[in-house]
Formats: sequence, C-alpha cells, structure tokens
Amino acid sequence: MHHLGILLSGRGSNFVAIADAIEAGKIPDAHIAVVISNLADAPGLDAARQRGLTAVAIEARGRKRTEHDQEIVATLQSHKVELVCLAGYMRLLSPGFVHAFPGRILNIHPSLLPSFPGLDAQQQAFEYGVQVTGCTVHFVDEQLDHGVIILQRPLPVLPRDDGHAVADRILEQEHIAYAEAIARVLSGKYEIVGRRYVPKS
Repeated sequence: MHHLGILLSGRGSNFVAIADAIEAGKIPDAHIAVVISNLADAPGLDAARQRGLTAVAIEARGRKRTEHDQEIVATLQSHKVELVCLAGYMRLLSPGFVHAFPGRILNIHPSLLPSFPGLDAQQQAFEYGVQVTGCTVHFVDEQLDHGVIILQRPLPVLPRDDGHAVADRILEQEHIAYAEAIARVLSGKYEIVGRRYVPKS
C-alpha cells in the first residue's frame, strides 16, 4: 500500500479529486496517510476530517521557511509518506524539503508549462490570447513550476470564453490529470531521461 501525503492551503478540490479516485480504484494500492495545511482554517482540512483522514495544520506565519518545512517533512515521514502531492499549496518549498523527497513530490499547474508559470496562470493565458491551454502535472524541483513534466492535458480556448470559464474547464481537467499522474508514478513504470518522462511497458 502506497502512502500519500497531501499539502494544501485552501479548499483542496484536487485533494478531493485524488481521494475520490482512490475510492474508485483509479489509483491502485494507495491511501492518503496525512493531509497538511499551512493554514489552520483551510477548508481542505475539514474536508479531510469529514472523510476520516488525518488532517494537520502546521502554521507558517512568523516562522522561517526552513524551520516550517522541517516540521512538515518530519510529519510526512512519521506517517511513512512515499509520495507528496501539492494540491493548491501556496508556498514555495525549501531545497531541504525537495531533497527529503527526491523525485517524490508532485504538483499540478493550470497551464501548459513552461508557459505561464506562477500565480493566476489561467488569467495570464487568457489575457495573452492563447487558443490552447490546459494543465500540467510535474515533479517538483527547487525552481518554481519547473520540474519534469509527467503529463499534460490540453483544452481549447473558445471564442465565447472569458477567464472564469477557462479556469473552470482547466480545473475539470486537473481533477482527471492528477489522479492519472499519481497512478503512473506509483506504478514505477517510467524513467527520467534528461528532462523527459519516458513511460516503460
């Protein structure tokens, strides 16, 4: 059984999608060992508790990033977490955190990276006038929205769209893509060649 750790800062809709996918058997031999937030009032923590999951707030306010991250790493390790999934976690991870889980931290980003990294990617893409956007699941390294891409799901920007419509449709794709990417990584049937994720049969 693979132990997942979820980090979130808000409502955690991607966390809920991951939990639903596990229950539906779409992520085999996995369970969520702990859900952690940097904010005690994050709605995602309540969602986790309602599902009977262990949910922990580790407040970041007024603390050095390295110290805060060390406590999160220790909590993840105490729950024997193998794969860390960022689900709307709004803090950059310190190098020490990344090194504690090498090749074992995933993030989902609402654009087709490397285009439109950072905050408000959906609106960035819409304002730029792209005709195709989407979402990216990638491994986390020490740079923002930069690690090796596991999968991407594209979608068209329609003439009638506004930024909100695009964001809503991207989120629908995120919920599908994240579960698929987690299952791929947990299967171990891949290798990293340079910056390329290469599936193996």
